[in-house]
This record gives sequence, C-alpha cells and structure tokens, in this order.
Amino acid sequence: MKTLSEPDELRAAVAEARRAGRSVGFVPTMGALHAGHLSLVRRAREECGLVVVSIFVNPKQFGPGEDLARYPRRLEADRELLAAAGADILYVPEAARLYPPGFSTSVEVGGVSEGGEGAIRPGHFRGVATVVTKLFVQVAPDAAYFGRKDLQQVAVVRRLIRDLDFPIRLVVGETVRESDGLALSSRNAFLPEQERPRASALSRALFAARKRADRGERDARALETDTRLALEAAGLAVDYVEAVDPATMERTDTVRTGIALAAAVRIAGTRLIDNVLFDSDSERSRP
Repeated sequence: MKTLSEPDELRAAVAEARRAGRSVGFVPTMGALHAGHLSLVRRAREECGLVVVSIFVNPKQFGPGEDLARYPRRLEADRELLAAAGADILYVPEAARLYPPGFSTSVEVGGVSEGGEGAIRPGHFRGVATVVTKLFVQVAPDAAYFGRKDLQQVAVVRRLIRDLDFPIRLVVGETVRESDGLALSSRNAFLPEQERPRASALSRALFAARKRADRGERDARALETDTRLALEAAGLAVDYVEAVDPATMERTDTVRTGIALAAAVRIAGTRLIDNVLFDSDSERSRP
C-alpha cells in the first residue's frame, strides 16, 4: 500500500490504474478507523480494481467548541489496518494543501442539510460538502463508499453527486455495531467504560421503536416522542429524535417502508448519532 500526500501524486497513481483498465473505489475517512470503516474498504476491494482511502480530519466541518483538537488521530495504526483490509493507496493530504492561503470557496447543499445534524451544527455540512467535493475532484473515483450511520451525510453526498453531475456511484454500507448494539464510531473512544451501558441505550431505544413499527405502529410522531422519553430516562441528553425520509431528510408523520428514525444524544461530553430503517430486512436480527 502506498501512502501519498500530494494531489499530483494521487492523480498520477489513479491515472496509471485507469490506463491498466482498473476501476477506482474511494473511501473518505477522518481516521481513527474501526470495523465500520474497514467493512467499506473490504467492499471497495471486492468491487474495484484500485482502492483509495483518505484520512483527513477536516477542520471545516467542526464548529466552535466542538472536538477538533481532541479528535482521535492514530495514523500508524490506521495504516496497518488499511493494508490488511486491502487498500492500495492511503491519501493523507495536509490541510494547507486542501485549503491553501486565501481559500474562500465553499459548497452548500440545501434542503437535505438543514434539519437534524444541520440544525444542531450550523455549517457542518458546508464543511463536509466542500471537502468531499475537493476529494472527488482529486481522486475522480468510479464509486464512493459511505456508512449509513451518518444518515444525513449520505443524503448530502447523494444530492451533491446528483446536482454537480459527478460520474460517481454512491455505495452505502450498513451500520456496524458492538455486541451491545452501540454503533461503531471513532468518538466511542471518548466514552468512559462505566458509561458504555448508558450509551447502548441509544440503539436499544431505536430498535424498540423499530419493533413497534413491525407490529403495526404507523404514528411516526408517537415513536419519536416515546423514543425521546426512553433516552431521557436512560440519562442521555437528547439533541433530536426524528422520523425522516433518508433521501430528502424531510420529517414524516407516518411510518412507511424505508423511513428512518434518527437520533443524536450526548453523554459524558461525547456526542453519538444513530438511526434505524423501518420495514427493512437489513437489521432484523439486531436488538
């Protein structure tokens, strides 16, 4: 596996692969990799001739008072994991190369970015869309791989690809979970061990709502309310619980196939997000 930091080096490596007739798969990350990231890398390996993974802790998607400075960084460990998972290129650009002095352009994806995370973290998705656009231009992949845990981010990237005519296939991997149901996240490293049982209440509450929907509940607002109450009873500070269409991120009053219940909570200084899909077979065996 090659490690590259310069855009021109990356473009040359991708061009060489294309001349050899190899398709290009791209997995953008902020590092501190876990099994969820690696599942995307392995899927890209199965589907593409060249697999590029980026690690870049993007300052433009962190707001004032958020955890940019303490976001976990462990490049050497990540490098070993990626090599074992089958990545061909690790791209680690410097912030000064992605955002040189005088950089003044941003990409704003309207609509899908406005509720949920966008409402709680103003400017977050502007930062996401800007860096993803730059990385798409530099890598020029055939397919890009994102995880469904970041439901709204997926919606933003899907709209970005459509609106800007990127010839990229978006591949969405299922959420990977710990044995107690907690969705894997780089931020889980911040959780004190004694808080893990409380943290797993997030997935338990979401899957309880999912089971009610399986049994015929169609009032999405009732599920939102009861899920919020369950989270608060577990001692979690709730930012939001919303039933939404994953394609548009618009809230809905009625449970139907493909609707998601998404939530964000805070515990011990750590912010966690998660979601489940209603009337989907992808997670039937989950708690």
